[in-house]
Amino acid sequence: MFANLYKRLLRWAHSKHFLSGITLASFLESIIVPIPIETLLIPVSQIRRDKVWWIATMATLGCIVGALIAYVVGMWFFESYSSQILSWFNDPNMFVEIQTRMHEEGFWFIVLAGIAPIPLQLAMLAAGVSHYPIGLYILAIAISRIIRYFGIAWLVLRYGDQTEALFQQYQWKAVTVLSGIIIVLWIAKSTLF
Repeated sequence: MFANLYKRLLRWAHSKHFLSGITLASFLESIIVPIPIETLLIPVSQIRRDKVWWIATMATLGCIVGALIAYVVGMWFFESYSSQILSWFNDPNMFVEIQTRMHEEGFWFIVLAGIAPIPLQLAMLAAGVSHYPIGLYILAIAISRIIRYFGIAWLVLRYGDQTEALFQQYQWKAVTVLSGIIIVLWIAKSTLF
């Protein structure tokens, strides 16, 4: 079964449609698919090391388009369809907590949510519901996803086929360090300005 799946992945990774497929997969992952895009990005980047920067770019663009859709859903449709939208998530009460953090922390919360392996979809909806400034919202999404996707590209170029094992082993440590840096920046910004 896995050998057949790998053969299909190889064929797809060498097709002329693979970059648009990465964009679509990232778009879908950012709004509805609960499977992290890294499960696709790492093996495809390992197969197509010659295109890792393009893969990271297209994944970032797909996520940004998905983030815009989620923002619009939060801004225009959430009030009318909140129970249906919240039923898509495991813990709908988590949305209230996220919305509170969105109001208190804004930009840095979005950046942190985009880096950490937590449901970014809830933060994106909360940004739309709270009418967070869309320019800052897109900037925060872009920064967080550039860190994630271009980080994967760098790891693949640096460590090759060991990337997936390293990612599995050190993902939480890396997220903790990056989150700590972002929290320090957020605190410094809050106290200095």
